[in-house]
Amino acid sequence: MSKIKTLHTEISKELTSILKYWSENAIDEKNGGFIGQIDFEDKKHEDAEKGAVLHARILWSFAAAFKKTNDQKHFAIAERAFDYIKNNFYDKKQGGIFWSLHHDGSPKDTKNQIYAIAFVIYGLTEFYAISQNEEALELAKSLYQKIEEHSFDKENKGYFEAFNQDWTPIEDLRLSEKDANEKKTMNTHLHIVEAYANLYKVWKNDALKNTIVQLLETIGTHFINPENWHLKLFFDENWIENPDVISYGHDIEAAWLLLWCAEVIEDEKLIQNYKKYAVEMARVTKEGLDEDGGLWYEFDPKKNEMIAEKHWWPQAELWIGMVNAWQISGDENYFKIFENNWNFVKKHILDTKNGEWIWGINADYSKIEKDKAGFWKCPYHNSRACLEIMDRLSSHL
Repeated sequence: MSKIKTLHTEISKELTSILKYWSENAIDEKNGGFIGQIDFEDKKHEDAEKGAVLHARILWSFAAAFKKTNDQKHFAIAERAFDYIKNNFYDKKQGGIFWSLHHDGSPKDTKNQIYAIAFVIYGLTEFYAISQNEEALELAKSLYQKIEEHSFDKENKGYFEAFNQDWTPIEDLRLSEKDANEKKTMNTHLHIVEAYANLYKVWKNDALKNTIVQLLETIGTHFINPENWHLKLFFDENWIENPDVISYGHDIEAAWLLLWCAEVIEDEKLIQNYKKYAVEMARVTKEGLDEDGGLWYEFDPKKNEMIAEKHWWPQAELWIGMVNAWQISGDENYFKIFENNWNFVKKHILDTKNGEWIWGINADYSKIEKDKAGFWKCPYHNSRACLEIMDRLSSHL
């Protein structure tokens, strides 16, 4: 059996394992939707708040997986996620998405975080692709229009981070406590363009296409640093940077994902630009690799030190980014990085006893004691990595 076929088989089994874990553990039979938190000991916290990002990512993961598995159980879970988002997270009065709900499904944090709305669009459009449910598409289109109406900076371009429930300006724009409180961030722009590209796949609208072109140009101009090919993360409304860490996971995620967006809209100029960026960004991500094949989380230039943790999601994005760089450049070293990292993940990140991936490990290989499922711990990065790798390796079998 060829090496590529072996890897394809292993990654396919891993996808099955990830989907099994979420199918069997995450469904909230009592309150609806999905359980807000399963901790690092696999204990379910049924009274935990429910996050919009978690539900949107479950929706995307099971809809995307269904295309591959054709398993009606996966379709049913995607449908459950869609119904719950539509009935509970969608703000019917203001047309936004609640950031979080109480465990019983009532609104908790009602702010409009554009990042979360983008993920809901991403999930809805993937669900529409498998279901042809017009309600899902119409909701995705209306959320796109809300982002364009309220978040787009008509003066300087780019998108503002967050708003109150009624779309008025909000003081705390941060996505999480570790982020800088700035008006424009790389992370949100990356996921807006990802969501818009997925919407364009099912709704070939010219205005939407032009918006994606402009977004990719904005990202290329402001967020990608042509001096070192790392991403710049935080800006004010006038594109004045607030320098922060180097985020290896975001570097390598953006490396392949932005090219994918350019390919979806079939813009040849942007495709050529982002092919170049994809290889350059993969090349500099190698700075974050450890000898064991794992990818360190972040580097802090101010302190000149590595943030010595290896989280689950940068490993997943590393697979796609490195295989993508190999496919573009033909350089086998990129493929080897993916292979080595898969061995690292098998050894240190997979929970072979309970299923799924742990949050990560510290420098001494002790486990990071954070959620197995929760606000930020979702099946999207690792299931998407499996789906992408299976597709990409298939073309080389």
